[in-house]
Amino acid sequence: MSRCCNEFSRSSLLRRAVAEAGSGLPGIEPGMPMPAGTGLDRRDFMLRSAGLALAVYGAGSFALPGFEDGILEAAEAAPAQPVLVSVFLDGGADSLSLLAPIGDPDYRRLRPRLALPDSGLVFTEDPGLRWHPEAAAFRTLHLEGKLTVLPTVGYTDADQSHFTSRHYWEVGATNPGLRTGWMGRYLDRAGRRDNPLQGLSLDGELAPPLATRKAPVAALRGADSYRFWAPGVWGEVEREMLETLAPLGRARGARGKALASIAGTAAQANRLRQQLAPFNGAGITSPVAYPQHRSSFPKRLSGLAAMLGAGLPLRCVALRAYGMYDTHDDQAEALGQGLKLTGDSLLAFQRDLEARGLADRVLTLVWSEFGRRAEENGSRGTDHGAAGVGMVMGTRARGQMIGELPRLRQALDREGNLKATVDFRSVYSSLLEQWFDFDAAGAIPNARAYRRLQLVK
Repeated sequence: MSRCCNEFSRSSLLRRAVAEAGSGLPGIEPGMPMPAGTGLDRRDFMLRSAGLALAVYGAGSFALPGFEDGILEAAEAAPAQPVLVSVFLDGGADSLSLLAPIGDPDYRRLRPRLALPDSGLVFTEDPGLRWHPEAAAFRTLHLEGKLTVLPTVGYTDADQSHFTSRHYWEVGATNPGLRTGWMGRYLDRAGRRDNPLQGLSLDGELAPPLATRKAPVAALRGADSYRFWAPGVWGEVEREMLETLAPLGRARGARGKALASIAGTAAQANRLRQQLAPFNGAGITSPVAYPQHRSSFPKRLSGLAAMLGAGLPLRCVALRAYGMYDTHDDQAEALGQGLKLTGDSLLAFQRDLEARGLADRVLTLVWSEFGRRAEENGSRGTDHGAAGVGMVMGTRARGQMIGELPRLRQALDREGNLKATVDFRSVYSSLLEQWFDFDAAGAIPNARAYRRLQLVK
C-alpha cells in the first residue's frame, strides 16, 4: 500500500475527532477551515419500532420522541421520492489513471513508469483513452449508458490541501468559513424537521456535506444493526408478542380515542417491523451478490439498498468508498485495489437497485477532493494536483462524458496540474435542479454563475 502524506493523516484524524466529540475542535494549523457541522448538537436515538441506532444531529433543541411519527409520515407522503447518494474517494484520486490518455504523446513522457499500456479497456467515446484495468465495473456501467464521467472536474486556482479542498467540495463553495454542507442546505429548504433519515451518513459519523442549519440528519454505521426492540422481552416470546399485537392495527378507525391510539401504534410498529425484516439478526438479504471483502463498503451499500427497498424516507446519503487515494508512492498497487473494490461494489449496488425496482429513483455521485499531478514523482507515485474525476451513476444518468480531456500540453497549468473544464458547483447546481427539481440558488452560493450540465435524462 502507498503511504499517504502527513497532511492527509492530520486532516483525517482531525475530522474523526470532531465527529466523535460533536463540538469543539482540537488544535489545528492556522488557516485550516473547520469541517461543516462542527458544533451541531448530537443525540443518540433508537427508533423503537425499527431498532436502528442513530446519532441524530441538529442545531438547537429538538424532541427525539417525535421522530418516529415523522419518519412514518414522510414514508407515506413520498414513497417514490428521488434519492441522491454521495460516494467520496478519500485522498485525491488520480483521474489520469482511471482514464488514461494513451493517445497523447506527452502522457508517456510525463509518466514513463506509471503509464498504462496501449492495450486495454477502450473508452468508447474517445478511442485515445483507456480505462484502468481494475475499473472494468465502471466501464460496464458506462457501456450500458448508466455512468456519466467528468474527467476534469474541479475549480479555478485549486487549493491542494486535503483539508481545505475537501471542505470546499463539502460545502459547495470556496468559502473556508461556511459551516453547512451543500446537501444540508438543500434539506434545510426542502426537508422536514422530524425526519432525520432524510440525510443519512453511513460512516457512523456526520458527513460534512449533510451538515444542516435546522433540519435533523443522522449517522448510522450500517443497516445490519437492526433489531426490533421491546423492553424486557426477547427471543420467541418477543416474536409471538409482536405477531399477536399486529392485528390491533385493523382497529385504527375505532371510535374510542384510547383504542384508536393503540391501534395506530400497533399498525405503525407492525409496518416497520415487516419493512425492516431484511435487517434482522440473520443479516441483510440481497437479490445480488456483493464483493466479499474485509472492508465494510460493500456491506454498507447492500444495507442502503435494503433500506431503500424497505421504504425508509431517505433523500441524501453520504459515505466513503474503500481505498486510500493519496498515492504519493507505489501508486499502481494501491490505486488498483481501491478502484476494483469501489467499482465492483457500485456495480453490485446498481444491480441491486434494478432488481428491487428502485433504479429510476436513485442517483449516485462519485467524487474526490482533487486529482493528481500529471507528472509522476520519484517514488512511483503522483503528488497533489488540481482537477480530478467525477462520476454520476444511475439508470437516469446521462451516461456520457462531460467536459473534455484536452491534449496535456494545453490542459496543464503552470504547476503541471490538470485544469478544470467543469466546475464542481456546476455539477451540484445541475443535480439539484434536474434530480430534485429544486432551485440551486437555495443551496449553492452564486449558483447562477455556473453553467448547467445535462446530467439526468
